[in-house]
Amino acid sequence: MSDGNGLRDDQRVERVIGELLRIGVLLAVLVVLPGGALYLMGDGRGAPDYATFHGEPVDLRRVSGIAAEAFMLHGRAIIQLGILLLIGTPIARVLFSLVAFTLQRDMTYVAVTLVVLVVLVYGVVGATF
Repeated sequence: MSDGNGLRDDQRVERVIGELLRIGVLLAVLVVLPGGALYLMGDGRGAPDYATFHGEPVDLRRVSGIAAEAFMLHGRAIIQLGILLLIGTPIARVLFSLVAFTLQRDMTYVAVTLVVLVVLVYGVVGATF
């Protein structure tokens, strides 16, 4: 089936998915860049100690902590927020594809997309437990 522009449904879906991915990456960049600048102006001035490993602080290991710290304009948290947006972009793409395939009533692709979504969510959520 085509619309007034001569595009088939699958072509329209591909265009929307492409725009979704572009917007997600652009939004992540627009969040990470100011976060990086804030980090370099504040915490990033000291010399790093490569002799010992220092992981992320406990408050930056959960989405709620990242959001709270980013709201207080802490550079590391803003960078983490941008990375979360970047991670969320392909998940949003899979969710959109699931909706599109459901509307097109293509149950084979709905099933495959559901499997991909479960694997993605398990990978993201399972890594935090």
